[in-house]
Amino acid sequence: MKSRLHAHVGTLRQLEILLAVHDHGSINGAAKALHLTQPTVSMQMKKLVQAIGTPLYDISQRQLVFTDAGLALVKTAVDVLDSFARLDQSLNSMRELKSGTLRLAVVNTSQYFIPHLLGPFCERYSGIDIQLKVGNRKQTIERLKQGVDDFYVFSHPPQDIETESIEFLDNPLVAIAYEDHPLAKRSRLSLKHLLEEPFLIREQGSGTRHAVEEFLRQHKIQLNIKMTIESNEAIKHLVMSKLGISILSAHTLAYGGQSGLVKLPVRELPIDSHWFFVWSKAKRQTVIAAEFLRYVEEEGRSLLHGELARS
Repeated sequence: MKSRLHAHVGTLRQLEILLAVHDHGSINGAAKALHLTQPTVSMQMKKLVQAIGTPLYDISQRQLVFTDAGLALVKTAVDVLDSFARLDQSLNSMRELKSGTLRLAVVNTSQYFIPHLLGPFCERYSGIDIQLKVGNRKQTIERLKQGVDDFYVFSHPPQDIETESIEFLDNPLVAIAYEDHPLAKRSRLSLKHLLEEPFLIREQGSGTRHAVEEFLRQHKIQLNIKMTIESNEAIKHLVMSKLGISILSAHTLAYGGQSGLVKLPVRELPIDSHWFFVWSKAKRQTVIAAEFLRYVEEEGRSLLHGELARS
């Protein structure tokens, strides 16, 4: 059976008065220290005694002597008030961004540039911890439904969940091949030139797969899919090994390296998409989350666009 004593002990102010009476050894001394009247202190102590249901102190030879119950309550009061003091200190640190945690869940492809966005922010606020979860689009949507993170990064945010979002970076999807591929020697290509080539595609649930399939539906074509792979890096190495061509985010080349790979000059490409920071409307933003969002909007966008321009 759970104790309900906490429902009767009284207010935090009464606990503060109790400690003052104990520390100063008298009602009068506590009243002076707390800048209260003596009757006020006496009344609050009386209410506390009534709430506990047993005397907290006795008067012996004009001396105030605490009972065992009173001393037990004094110890508890110290613990309770110390806990609130620590909470206050912790909240102040968070308000000053000296501590706390920023939680991000991002789709696989965004892992190429998210570290470049987080680097300067973490350097500025070195006391902050970062929790970064990487998964495919389906996995990241599940985390969004659970509401366990501050922000989620998608190229195609889900439309059936109550969210807010900001667009912060272009996400062009381009066709890639190994550098000596026959199509790489052409200066102009169209989608029809890709139809017979073995095509490597991301798995179901991937944002890239979602975008490519929508693009193919719009153009009413089917590619010659030979392999389904759950990793951008694996696809890049398979393409370099001459096992097929693919369509991936340009960021996988700009940030992940493109040695041995080339972009194919396909007239209908790139597929136009964008990166979004998404958050649940139901989740209240922390101070850290609000500051990170401000950083993304005021500095992060230009930082990433500048790096892409140099790559």
